[in-house]
Amino acid sequence: MRFSVNIPNFGDFADPRNVATVAAAAEQAGWDGLFVWDHVLHRHHQGRPFADPWMLLTAAALATSRIRLGTLLTPVPRCRPQQLARQVATLDQLSGGRVTFAAGLGGPIEDEYRSFGDTAEPNVLGERLDEGLELLRRFWTGEPVSHRGRHYEVRDVTLLPATVQQPGPPVWIGGFWPRRPPMRRAARWDGAVPLFETARHGHVPDVAEVRSLVGYIRERRPAGDARPFEFVLGGATPPEAAKARDVIAPLRDAGATWWDERQIQTGPDLDRLPPVLRRIEAGPPTL
Repeated sequence: MRFSVNIPNFGDFADPRNVATVAAAAEQAGWDGLFVWDHVLHRHHQGRPFADPWMLLTAAALATSRIRLGTLLTPVPRCRPQQLARQVATLDQLSGGRVTFAAGLGGPIEDEYRSFGDTAEPNVLGERLDEGLELLRRFWTGEPVSHRGRHYEVRDVTLLPATVQQPGPPVWIGGFWPRRPPMRRAARWDGAVPLFETARHGHVPDVAEVRSLVGYIRERRPAGDARPFEFVLGGATPPEAAKARDVIAPLRDAGATWWDERQIQTGPDLDRLPPVLRRIEAGPPTL
């Protein structure tokens, strides 16, 4: 099992220098990854400074040499695929192939889409997500791309450099369980990053629900697909190793392959550097 640190792209973490500090501390303390939120607008946290996550991850890449880096998660339907492909490929080149790309519809839908005059219709956003993901994977190869779809058109375009990782970075898909469509989508890619209706951001999910989710996805994986598949769970654990182990070991036994350490979203420490840094420096849980 691997362990990552999760931070928002606002508050103290809107400063790339703070994110570089977090990344370096996480690598030094033995964590395996750093993941950053990708919000343009989240009205619940309005009034705080927000930063572009790819700029933050650039600072993290320059401060580290080992840990995985990525957003958790990027709302692909909100983005132009060609621009997003450039950002991801640039970071993958800079980091020496350490990017993990997590994608979904994002949210809150009203904030991220309708506030800017875009549709908030889930079916349309789902179509854009699926079509955008396929385009990203093709752009990342560095091969010529032509495409005419429902939402995007590309006319003989080659985007270089390609990503270091081929045919592209691992793609994880996020969504709320027990909603089935996002997890069916995840089964077609490289990993699932579920939130749970009964355990929102920062809260530890129920083991029985995790088993149900893992079984659902495994049944829907493409036949003969031998690629590794990641089940990424997250929450807030105590810094004491034994207590953290008691939280995480049952989830690992249920199928989790990553633990993403998070602050409670409604808590006071979500976007503050000192408490996050203290948890990082205590080190990841040991199993």
